[in-house]
Amino acid sequence: MIVRPTVEAYAEAHSTDEAPLLTALAEETRTVCMLPQMMVGPLEGRLLAMLVHLLRPRTILEIGTFTGYSALSMAAELPPDGRLVTCELDPTHAEIARRHFDASPYADRIELRLGPALEQLKTLEGPWDFVFIDADKAGYGAYYDAVLPQLAERGVIAVDNVLQFGGVANPLDDKPDTVALRAFNEKVRDDPRVEQVILTVREGVTLIRRV
Repeated sequence: MIVRPTVEAYAEAHSTDEAPLLTALAEETRTVCMLPQMMVGPLEGRLLAMLVHLLRPRTILEIGTFTGYSALSMAAELPPDGRLVTCELDPTHAEIARRHFDASPYADRIELRLGPALEQLKTLEGPWDFVFIDADKAGYGAYYDAVLPQLAERGVIAVDNVLQFGGVANPLDDKPDTVALRAFNEKVRDDPRVEQVILTVREGVTLIRRV
């Protein structure tokens, strides 16, 4: 872990509790999904909600729904006429997410698109005030290239898992996801169009804005 488990647990325990609808979603995810750790969880979910509250976006794009924890966290802070579009490739994950979206007070703010995200992006129109990328790591560079031109003037991109439990800093770690994320981090670092900061939350979250 990037942060010691005891510190992580302390941070979670001293952050605002997750809403009951998120607790129910998390419990189902842990019960039925093979990789429940893909869920952002309460600490990162609260971070996303806080960012949406502070940035006041009206349009949010999410690439990688999984079972919907992050989308519901962000939708809770959208204004009633806000719009969140979330893209998911796996139909089983999408079914769980859609069911929990429909049972939430935010169903009319969330649109779930099933299918490859890059194909979905061809049919979607920005500008996007906030973008959250949390999907297949090999695709991060392509997702970044696709969404940056559609980012609103004061928009922000948040990208999950960028430190891969610290593996990106270990030159001996040659796992495919680590290699992909190392390349992505260097791509963003070397892009003169943006400024960015990497936060050591869970597996690492990068915040990116245009300059």
